[in-house]
Amino acid sequence: MNDAPAIPDGPPREVTITAELARALLAGQHLDLAGLPIRHVEDGWDNAVYRLGDELALRLPRRAAAAALVVSEQTWLPLLAPRLPLPVPAPVRKGAPASGYRYAWSVVPWFEGEMICRAPAGPEEGERLAAFLTALHQPAPDEAPSNPYRGIPLANRAGVFEERVSNVEARSGPLSPHLRQAFEAALAAPIDLPRTWFHGDLHGRNVLTREGRLTAVIDWGDVAAGDPSCDVAGFWMLLDDVGSRERGLAAYGASQATLVRARGWAALMAVMMAAGDARMSGMAADLIRRLGEGP
Repeated sequence: MNDAPAIPDGPPREVTITAELARALLAGQHLDLAGLPIRHVEDGWDNAVYRLGDELALRLPRRAAAAALVVSEQTWLPLLAPRLPLPVPAPVRKGAPASGYRYAWSVVPWFEGEMICRAPAGPEEGERLAAFLTALHQPAPDEAPSNPYRGIPLANRAGVFEERVSNVEARSGPLSPHLRQAFEAALAAPIDLPRTWFHGDLHGRNVLTREGRLTAVIDWGDVAAGDPSCDVAGFWMLLDDVGSRERGLAAYGASQATLVRARGWAALMAVMMAAGDARMSGMAADLIRRLGEGP
């Protein structure tokens, strides 16, 4: 995580979160942490993030839709984290509703680094991303959660794709035809993998780098089990170098059907980001360009 300013775009907050509230929550539930400096870092789509001292952060849902996502992170990240080759923010403390605040919340590790959308990964990081995804994409237990928006057949998202394409083209003009080609090809590609764990939201604000190296993967609210090709789309969403993508995909060893589905997920994410808030538009443009470049 990095000390980025708050960005007002995105869904409206449904609760008011302040440093004073954060300190009150800590004082009532984790008194040993309540004296640490608290500094607001950023409001994401779902959570307000406060840095807590030098080594920790607070993650507090800012709207009801995010509340269950924090609980999912609290439940599953401690089980996944030990097997992953990159740091992830498995909660070190859990918080309950209190002081007029009605959601569960977490104390998580603070990771130094910049979002990859601001500080691109070096050309050698494709293999490291592949190693991370290989370690994550393992068969999940029956009780692992499903996600209604990720890890599902792309046909279930065709209506959203068309809606977002229409919105973007009405506002900005025609999109590159390779987006529709990638999405339509993915609709015909069979799901040839078992139900595995996936992150579900590997865009450029959720992966951190330092000096060109991947340093952490954050924001696991969408973690679930299903078709992991939605994560394989991360090779295009995160890596700017064509050679790095090629080497990473080769190291991951995806089948042709999985590659086609992954490009379809990348196309869907591109039009969703292009139709979203201002902070996503640059990532959408990069993703559209990368899909056109290949592989």
